[in-house]
Amino acid sequence: MARFSRLDVLQAMRESGLVPVFYHQDLETAKKIAQAVADGGATVLEFTNRGDFACQVFIDLVQWCAREIPDLILGAGSVVEPGTAALYMNNGANFIVGPVFNADVARVCNRRKIPYLPGCGSAGEISRAEEYGVEICKLFPGKEVGGAGFVKNLLAPMPWTLVMPSGGVETTRESIAAWFEAGVACVGIGSNLISKELVAGGDFAGIAARTAEVLGWIDEARGRPVFAGVEHVGLHMAEGANAGGIARWYADTFGFASAEGQEPHIAVRVTNFERAIGLLKEKGVELEEPKIKDGAKSVFLKAPDPAGNRVHLFWRR
Repeated sequence: MARFSRLDVLQAMRESGLVPVFYHQDLETAKKIAQAVADGGATVLEFTNRGDFACQVFIDLVQWCAREIPDLILGAGSVVEPGTAALYMNNGANFIVGPVFNADVARVCNRRKIPYLPGCGSAGEISRAEEYGVEICKLFPGKEVGGAGFVKNLLAPMPWTLVMPSGGVETTRESIAAWFEAGVACVGIGSNLISKELVAGGDFAGIAARTAEVLGWIDEARGRPVFAGVEHVGLHMAEGANAGGIARWYADTFGFASAEGQEPHIAVRVTNFERAIGLLKEKGVELEEPKIKDGAKSVFLKAPDPAGNRVHLFWRR
């Protein structure tokens, strides 16, 4: 059974803008890849149905992700017939992706309210998929069917259409900018993001860094600020005040979570943790060691603000 609703999955794809795509026959390696893209900020991951016993690897992976990375939305790709779609949905797939459109797969997914992203290569194929309830069409192969220019021309008469190109999306600022300026809802990236070289070398930190970099370019192309506002404020207690009592007052009055004993500080919410750190370092701002756990990342600035408050960056998956 899917753990995420159809609307939540589609919203996550649009909000993030990135759907990493991969397959690996080894479960332990697949776990490390899933953890790496999640560490990089990805919220959605597509596991392709390739190779012998791919579904068994997926079953074990989706169960592990539910325990260890519960916010990561896992789906199945390279699905071309309804039987396979049902098999993956019955074993936890939150969305189904295919290289081509299949009406029977659409019916199976609609019956269970699971997002279906079929591969389409023309305006006619996209229109037919939309008639069957498809919200986001996978433009495949993205480069060969016309690239970003095709998307721009398609959306002129069909502005309601949502497109996810897959194939031909490069992990460069220029490629990402071109696709999003054309109007795509999100992009699917496979080996250009999760390369065989990085996996073979065990460089999962490199996969995380590349994921964060691509998400940063997506935010940049969308005009989304890195520093998104104040996440929370740690209150400064007047001399003689009871910190525990004040914290309990806020908890009782507004239902806030109590964080007694924290020194006064300002937490700045960021949309891309790695990019935010890079921007501050470019300005000469010194940072303490980042803390990463439970789907959240934070780091304190070494120096306080002019009023003496400590400041830290905060990102949550």
